[in-house]
Amino acid sequence: MDRYIVSRLSGWRRAAIVAAAALALTLGRAPAMAAPAAAPGTAPAAVAAVPQAPVADASQLYGDYLAGRHAQETRDYIAAAQWFQKALAADPKSPELVSRTFLMNVCAGQFDRATVLAPEELKLDPSDAIAELVLVLQKLKAGDAAGAAKEAAALPSDGLHRFVAPFAMAWTRMAAGDLAGADTALQGLDKFNGFQPLKLFQLGILYDYAGDAAKAQQYFAQTLAATPQLNWRLADVIGNFDERHGRAAQAKALYRRFVKESGGSDMGLALAAGHAASPPQPLVRSAADGFAEAMFDLASVLDQPETIDLSLVYDRFALALRPDFPLARLLLADILSAEEKPAESLALLNDIPPTSAYYGPAQLRQAINLATLGRSDEAIALLKQTAAAHPTLIGAELELGDILRDKKDYTEAVAAYDEAIRRTAAAGLPERWSMFYDRGVALERSGQWPRAEGDFLHALKLKPDQPMVLNYLGYSWIDRGENLQRGLKMIEKAVALRPDDGYIIDSLGWAYYRLGDYAQAVKYLEKAIELVPEDPTINDHLGDAYWRTGRLVEARYQWRYALQFGPEKNDIKPIEAKLEHGLAAVARRHGG
Repeated sequence: MDRYIVSRLSGWRRAAIVAAAALALTLGRAPAMAAPAAAPGTAPAAVAAVPQAPVADASQLYGDYLAGRHAQETRDYIAAAQWFQKALAADPKSPELVSRTFLMNVCAGQFDRATVLAPEELKLDPSDAIAELVLVLQKLKAGDAAGAAKEAAALPSDGLHRFVAPFAMAWTRMAAGDLAGADTALQGLDKFNGFQPLKLFQLGILYDYAGDAAKAQQYFAQTLAATPQLNWRLADVIGNFDERHGRAAQAKALYRRFVKESGGSDMGLALAAGHAASPPQPLVRSAADGFAEAMFDLASVLDQPETIDLSLVYDRFALALRPDFPLARLLLADILSAEEKPAESLALLNDIPPTSAYYGPAQLRQAINLATLGRSDEAIALLKQTAAAHPTLIGAELELGDILRDKKDYTEAVAAYDEAIRRTAAAGLPERWSMFYDRGVALERSGQWPRAEGDFLHALKLKPDQPMVLNYLGYSWIDRGENLQRGLKMIEKAVALRPDDGYIIDSLGWAYYRLGDYAQAVKYLEKAIELVPEDPTINDHLGDAYWRTGRLVEARYQWRYALQFGPEKNDIKPIEAKLEHGLAAVARRHGG
């Protein structure tokens, strides 16, 4: 799915990630909130704070608490909020239940409930930035600019959420009409390394909203100069600004540049098409919109494995401030998919209307979630519909090819990849190695080796050191008895590039096997088994190598494991034959 995830604000992320990773928000694993270990049959300390409760009630309370903890551990924040809310109703004075219920409601996007608990949470922990942010949001949306500014001023200047305070103070002051104070607040970002481009971008948005087009243009120009590679949000906001101020040609050039630099991503193509289709409207229409933009930008910066929980929290705030923010909705859908919540992601994407410029990318993500949920036929139908409705988009055809390939419908997969490559060429976009690799795999699996070989060679021309391509082509050559030494060198290079990839090491072991060096084959295949112990092909390969080196009992063990781990249907009978008669009686070609 990574090919289609929204492009991030990559030029701004390093400092934020380093700082946030050091204090990573481990929702569901926060030791400060964890209850002390309890002996079997007893409640944790927070639950035991209800000494007058009957035994049955205490047992129920303990069960609700544990159910909430389990849901929190698995990042099922909606369920966690419900369980903790239920436990809190039985024990409303428990500090831990207040804190957990509050935080899970924020993570689930349930800000009405979080707002009720925020004052109680601040009594327990006056430095809780998330609770303070909830109150900022509440007062800003209620039109209480002075109250919002007061809450923003109380945000901590250090700790995990220290990056938020300048943005919150800037936009709450802007809500009160204090442009100079808002500018001063954003200058507070200077103390954080790597935040200069984001500060300039926010200043541009601030002055655009204030109606000072000259200053806004100045800051947007500085932002582009400080950001080596254009990202989609810069293109969106600055292009929109240029269009609204009579610089349509400049905006169009910016969109074209982004489409090219993003390799023809569907987000880039949708951005250009959307702006061409309708007159531009201001993207920030209120101070709440401006603060939503800031929270979204921070969420984008932090959308990395080490800080994805924090990204989710900030993006929830962005959507709470501005519900009609399709890009924040796409980001949240991607985060939920990354956290293995495809059903939640799918439901979120359903709210992006067909009139949105991002409806096509949303449909693509819907299809990916459908496939993840095992509803591949629905995913295929949706992708075909999307591809037909959006003849310039490329991602739908690529994802269609991937799903068809997973279903082993290789001929149809080739057709989808063909169309993706045709659309790329028609748009004058740079070729991507991955397209030719993916099509090459489908071609090889469908028995069209000459075309497959051509695609793999072309992919290597585009990216000579790509280990997946080196491995697949080298393995295929050796398995076919062609270009043996060249294939071996390719696989050795792939192993050097990815020394801990068990599948590539398996290829090297199998290459030695096909070359007749069974001792070397055993060496590498045993290493591959250590890295990927339950792969049927690797176990099968190792069984063959053991047999060739006289280790007959161990060979049969490996073949039994191969059957146990679910081999391809066509491989089952050959493995069974080897178990019964040994390797010498079986002639078969191994698939890679």
